[in-house]
Amino acid sequence: MIEKKYTIKDIAELAGVSKGTVDRVLHNRGRVSKDAKERVNKVVTDIDYQPNLIARSLKNNKVYRISALIPDATLDSYWLPTVKGVDEAVQEFKPFGLVLDKYYFNPKKVKSFQEQVELVVQSKPDAILLAPVFHKESLKIFQYCKQNKIQVASFNNHIDNLSLEHFIGQDLNQSGRVAASLIDKVTDKDSRIAVIHIDEETHMRHKEIGFRDYFKEKYKDSKKIVSYSINNKKSINLNDEISLFMASHEAISAVFVTNSKAYLIVDILKKENKKIVIVGYDLLKDNIRFLKRGQIEFLIHQKPYQQAYLGVSYLAENLLFGKNIPEKKLLPIDIITAENVKYYSS
Repeated sequence: MIEKKYTIKDIAELAGVSKGTVDRVLHNRGRVSKDAKERVNKVVTDIDYQPNLIARSLKNNKVYRISALIPDATLDSYWLPTVKGVDEAVQEFKPFGLVLDKYYFNPKKVKSFQEQVELVVQSKPDAILLAPVFHKESLKIFQYCKQNKIQVASFNNHIDNLSLEHFIGQDLNQSGRVAASLIDKVTDKDSRIAVIHIDEETHMRHKEIGFRDYFKEKYKDSKKIVSYSINNKKSINLNDEISLFMASHEAISAVFVTNSKAYLIVDILKKENKKIVIVGYDLLKDNIRFLKRGQIEFLIHQKPYQQAYLGVSYLAENLLFGKNIPEKKLLPIDIITAENVKYYSS
């Protein structure tokens, strides 16, 4: 049996009011008597009325613009899937009058981010999607969007405690706990563990907090954890820095790298001539290569493609069809091993 598609005219006849009254009730505009509003809402509920959002969008004939602030993938390959996710989402909504402008910034330079923010503001978008790599500067964007009634969504790292943003990504604290449980399963109870931050960002500390909490709750701090932060710049010899760190902490048997750069320390740690368990993040080619060789035990997949794709999709559906954007969309935390990586990498 084909389900009847109700129109505004049908609702008006069933409620005993004019089409104009139905339109005002459905779109919450203009003055409507309490009685008429109740009758319309009762009919809408009884027939389970679903508005034709696509037709409404096409009828509006308005072009909506989204600005995407994304780290330059040529400087950090972690962001390559992000660009793909943004592009594919835009293609789906282009027929409805959606335009997206990408603004790339250097993820290691605050000034680069600020310069791109200025360009975004000048373009006067209807919505903004960004990776809030720089905490203080990103909060300023959230405040600007709130003041100017611009929808904003962030992905990858959730930094705002003021409820100004819509976030798409993973629970960073829980992600650190997952890493801790993995290391716990393959090391002895009294093992010493290093948490290494390479090119530290705020969100990495949230992972470390979850990591430490896991062991604190389970062993009452019986496992000794030491953290180390290093900036991977040309002026710094990463090999020397990591080697010195490991030499001063000879008992370390496992390392948790809090971002996608675990591959940078594999060869360095290999020179220590002992088995060191490594847990890191993300499906970069070098990480996958070392995972398959058994030099990295586990990778946690942060799903950068899905984060960006959903971010654009939520903003587009809100602008075009009036759909609500979830305040927080947390993605599953996938554990990647040498045995299942082929189902994730292309």
